[in-house]
Amino acid sequence: MTFLLDGRTVELDRVDPRATVLDHLRYTMRRTGTKEGCAEGDCGACTVLVGSPEGNAVAWRAVNACIQFLPMLHGKAVMTVESLKTADTLTPLQETMACNGSSQCGFCTPGFVMSLHGRSIGARGSDLPVADVIAGNLCRCTGYGPILAAGEGAGPYPQDDAATLSALKAIAGGASGEWQGRRWFAPHTAEEVATLLAEHPDACLVAGATDVGLWVTKGLRTLDTVIFLGDVGDLQTVEETADALTLGAGLRYADAHAAMARLHPDLGELVRRIGGLQVRNAGTVGGNIANGSPIGDGPPALIALGAELTLRSAGGRRTMPLEDYFVAYGKQDRAPGEFVESVRIPRPGPDAVIHIAKLSRRFDSDISAVCGAFFLDVKDGVIEFARIAFGGMAATPKRAGACEAALLGQPFTQATLMAAAEALRGDYQPLTDVRGSADYRLNVAAGLLRRLWLRTQGVPVSVLDMEALDG
Repeated sequence: MTFLLDGRTVELDRVDPRATVLDHLRYTMRRTGTKEGCAEGDCGACTVLVGSPEGNAVAWRAVNACIQFLPMLHGKAVMTVESLKTADTLTPLQETMACNGSSQCGFCTPGFVMSLHGRSIGARGSDLPVADVIAGNLCRCTGYGPILAAGEGAGPYPQDDAATLSALKAIAGGASGEWQGRRWFAPHTAEEVATLLAEHPDACLVAGATDVGLWVTKGLRTLDTVIFLGDVGDLQTVEETADALTLGAGLRYADAHAAMARLHPDLGELVRRIGGLQVRNAGTVGGNIANGSPIGDGPPALIALGAELTLRSAGGRRTMPLEDYFVAYGKQDRAPGEFVESVRIPRPGPDAVIHIAKLSRRFDSDISAVCGAFFLDVKDGVIEFARIAFGGMAATPKRAGACEAALLGQPFTQATLMAAAEALRGDYQPLTDVRGSADYRLNVAAGLLRRLWLRTQGVPVSVLDMEALDG
């Protein structure tokens, strides 16, 4: 495999597919500014910028090096905090941070610098408020105020990527490798993926590694055969029509955000809260689905919106309602050799009443305790159709059949929604865990239906949240 570091070509033979970018930078290349704080993509101390050629430019992304596997760097460029050093001078951002007390113990500082430097150079996903850009970076010392101020004060930073772009084009192409019997492949087309998966049906498919990375760093799993999907361009498509939004399974959430927000603002707000920016710059729409987690944020919303899933294999394609894909905990309707190719989300009609909400112990960069999504078709004051789905309430993302039945054919009133909220207790028997008790989950699920009603009545958001929690 080959990648660029500060314009220098780095070639590696016999790469372990489980090796992380963080470990290689720290222990082999001695780039010790990249720190390990959590080894699970939560704290941002390991943030680096990874660049890929896109047309006539280099698209940079801030990512968590601790859960990125080394082969995922093939054909890309890397910037660490050491890369910013030029003739012993600081960048304007670094100068601002140094002068206004934006660093105390300093452990997290390089990660903040890289996230904010990405914003200064126009990295993908960083056209957001400073607080959103650094939501995936944690600091225990400063209280964030000086860091936010530094980010606000730092303007655009011009960067000449012409030489980097030329060098990246020279090393473009697929790659594969083997290390102590472990094999990995980095294909460039969906057809190659289908062929490889037919030959290696037990291979682990890795798109952003935001979950699989933890299998290795926390679960210490062995990955014998890995197919990396990050360079498969025809899995990263966005198609918007008058009828639907169709997303390639390999599309990163940061790249899907705008289109999903155009489909419905609540969907865009949900995406904004999926991890930190580093996670959204790596994690994919299809990976969130294929993983089958009962607390994945995307599936409940997509189920409520009536999404369809397309699976592909060397033998062809098949399409199913997304809700049918989830069979049981840890089990999905995906045959050997199949992979998730795309998801199609119908565009809501003018009579749709939609609410999507994520509840978690902290607002930013946290896993859902409950994620609820509501889709009602209301005509002439009567609910003619209802599709309601929750995550965190069962072993899989699941529709609420009893609640839906309590809504159908009823007037769209507060009394109807409150009766349907009670029916939710027959739909789910949630678990009690560190994110919330079973009673809490049932109560807040019912509260979200009350919140739906209050929103339609124009209740201000500040009151809305208190009322929903109280309900």
